Amino acid sequence: MSHNPLIFSGNSNPQLAEEIAKKLKLHVGKALVSKFKNEECRVEISENVRGSEVFVVQSTCKAPNGNSVNDSIIELLLMIDALKRASAARITVVIPYYGYAKQDKKTKGREPISAKVIANLLKISGAKRMVTLDLHAAQIQGFFDGPVDNLMAMPTLCNHLKNVGLRDDKIVVVSPDAGGVHRAELFAKRLNSTLAIVFKRRPEPDVSEVTDIVGDVSGKIAVIVDDMISTGGTLAKAAEAILQRGATKVYTVATHGIFAGEAIKVLENSPIEKVIVTNTIPFPELENHPKFAVLSIAQILADAINRITTNRSVSELFSDDELLAPPPMPVH
Repeated sequence: MSHNPLIFSGNSNPQLAEEIAKKLKLHVGKALVSKFKNEECRVEISENVRGSEVFVVQSTCKAPNGNSVNDSIIELLLMIDALKRASAARITVVIPYYGYAKQDKKTKGREPISAKVIANLLKISGAKRMVTLDLHAAQIQGFFDGPVDNLMAMPTLCNHLKNVGLRDDKIVVVSPDAGGVHRAELFAKRLNSTLAIVFKRRPEPDVSEVTDIVGDVSGKIAVIVDDMISTGGTLAKAAEAILQRGATKVYTVATHGIFAGEAIKVLENSPIEKVIVTNTIPFPELENHPKFAVLSIAQILADAINRITTNRSVSELFSDDELLAPPPMPVH
């Protein structure tokens, strides 16, 4: 196997792929990823990959060029198959945002477990390993039969919060639901702050109602921590409830900014001071937006790729708070 990895990218997040390659002092491999006139996906790898270790960077999300989530998935599957048939030695998929992750279990009869279906498709296509960030549900790692590196954006987000003075007893870290308590605890520990929890119920999909808040938020800046922001409604309602309990300001941080539907408008009109996300999902329209900050996670992904290629531990990236990541650079 060649020791110099090759990096390829589909259309969902090419800017992130370029950033990762630059940090590794590599280039993004030449590949034609487009559509035929009949709207079928067209893929052609334009470089020799025989015997090479290959990484395909592709978030399974809506792409800047208008491609849908499903287009991004098909692009990824066809790229994997093309690389396998071109005799690549090992293919690792780098999926910064893993789509369909919320559909990780059956909540009622006659529903699919879509996250498992995607994992099966990746395996059948020829992916041997997966690198991703902050899976919505940790058990999704078990859906994929090969090694899965579920990285954390927490170092990048925590470093940013520290740099802007959001730390110690000045803030309270808030989990927007009971399921996110563990994540919020990790943030609170690294930021040396207290913890609060919002309890809510969902009368229907993508709709939530705040029922209670456990923990003292009075007189402090609340930092709501989540793995993804979808419609923004949950965060807006949580922010209103937290301010009613006496918090001075509300910030929110999340790894994945999905911003589905009218989410950006909902957040713009909310009492949230700042929405901080990473660039796992591209949103060019947020450039220079006063209420949004987008941080790059290219360094963490580049470090993981480097360690995989050189057969070193990936988990060591997160073993010490001071070594987690260099100070984050905003994308814009």
